[in-house]
Amino acid sequence: MKITFLGTGTSQGIPVIGCECEVCQSLDYRDKRLRTSIHIEINNKDFVIDTGPDFRQQVLREGIKKLDAVIFTHGHKDHTAGLDDVRAFNYFQQKAMPVYGTLSVHEQLKREFNYAFAEKKYPGIPQIDLIEITEDNFLAEGIDVITLPVLHYKLPVLGFRFGDFSYITDANHIPESTLKKLEGTKILVLNALQKESHISHFTFDEAISVAKRVNAEMTYFIHMSHRLGLHKKVEGQLPDNIKLAYDGLQLSM
Repeated sequence: MKITFLGTGTSQGIPVIGCECEVCQSLDYRDKRLRTSIHIEINNKDFVIDTGPDFRQQVLREGIKKLDAVIFTHGHKDHTAGLDDVRAFNYFQQKAMPVYGTLSVHEQLKREFNYAFAEKKYPGIPQIDLIEITEDNFLAEGIDVITLPVLHYKLPVLGFRFGDFSYITDANHIPESTLKKLEGTKILVLNALQKESHISHFTFDEAISVAKRVNAEMTYFIHMSHRLGLHKKVEGQLPDNIKLAYDGLQLSM
């Protein structure tokens, strides 16, 4: 399995025009965080989890030429806005894109991209095949996916586990039943928005506590605001088995 972090940031923390904070002014490429998304290649199948506003830029940067399906964690705009750009994969692969998500996610997509689901379709619009999932484990293009239900304040969000790799974004509470599903995972990816308290995201310290409880061989933090601080400084405050992810980071399992 090959994992590529397409983006590790958030709309609350991407570099802002006119912002003079040290992260926005940093020349370290690891501080340039696009909206959170990840590419997983497993058993000759290619998946992207979430298609944020930066999806096209991320796919071009990483040279992703094949995509078998998109899987959504939840329906917030910073995780769905780039779905229109699957049309390039439609063209080259000559088929509709399977899009896995809960009913509420699909309803959001139908509102946001209503033209893609119109009865009379304009030529060249994205071709999308909606496949509904629930909190039950499921098969995505023949690959076993374990769901990891979490809460983003009061909004249910799904994380996903592929083999020994587990991915959770946009959460501030993980139920005991989901912690049970995380047992034995070797790599955990977890959101860590900032050091200050937040209503719907794990803070830096909260994410560290969760990572220690799960006790994966390695944990990577994502969905980081520029308020978290410089990559180089913050990573120095972490235990050896916890790191900050960065855009373009690749892992092999």
